[in-house]
Amino acid sequence: MSAGRRGLLKSLVMKKFCLALDLKNDSKLIAEYEDYHKAVWPEIVKSIRDSGIEVLDIYRTGNRMFMIIEANDDFNFEAKAAMDEKNPKVQEWENLMWKFQQALPWAKPGEKWILMERIFSL
Repeated sequence: MSAGRRGLLKSLVMKKFCLALDLKNDSKLIAEYEDYHKAVWPEIVKSIRDSGIEVLDIYRTGNRMFMIIEANDDFNFEAKAAMDEKNPKVQEWENLMWKFQQALPWAKPGEKWILMERIFSL
């Protein structure tokens, strides 16, 4: 198999992760949170892409959110966290978003988005 074909196949094979987090159950705060996500700061988008995340979608039902990430083979959460810790703009965004978010009841102290376990696939 040629290197170009291997590269194409590798780019088609993505890691997928699903995470969950709650918003504070306040319609005004939820609306404000969604407004921020209509115009995510460019530094945040760059940080996400630079980590190896190719696709990131957030869905909401009530005050519960689900994030679906598709990432390249180089992505890992530890490296992303280390990058984010050193990025003042990401820290500013995260602190701002925490105004709207609340941890899931079973989250450990300091945990925000919780990685979900896949229980079925077709």
